Amino acid sequence: MNPRTAAILVTAALVVYFVLLGGRAVALLRDGGTTAVLLGVAVLLLPLLGVWIVVATWRFGIRTDALARKLDAEGGLPDTSDLPRRPSGRVERDAADVWFDERKAELDADPENWRNWFRVAQAYDLAGDRRRAREAMRRAHDLAE
Repeated sequence: MNPRTAAILVTAALVVYFVLLGGRAVALLRDGGTTAVLLGVAVLLLPLLGVWIVVATWRFGIRTDALARKLDAEGGLPDTSDLPRRPSGRVERDAADVWFDERKAELDADPENWRNWFRVAQAYDLAGDRRRAREAMRRAHDLAE
């Protein structure tokens, strides 16, 4: 299953969950008791927060996909298929570190180029550092605007 299909399925499941949770919140609010109303408000905040997170995640993914397509069209999207991998499919740590050092050197040479930030984000992701990968990709988004 490709990542886009998985994201659509997870989003659909979350929408169903948010609707069901919202229904429970409304039922608690209609009860009228102080405790029920307070609990209803608290339960209603959960799907609202969830919707915000889902929308933000989709926006990030769509922007990242657009940059990847642009970089690929320019011939600058790196191919990592030749990197040695573990049985799990993850890139070997030493190979990921070497690949990261190469991308970091490119970034250091031209830190205002969104393409370099995109590639560094990819390198962080290969190394398993998702937090830094998202930060670097956000920087790529900002510079590409």
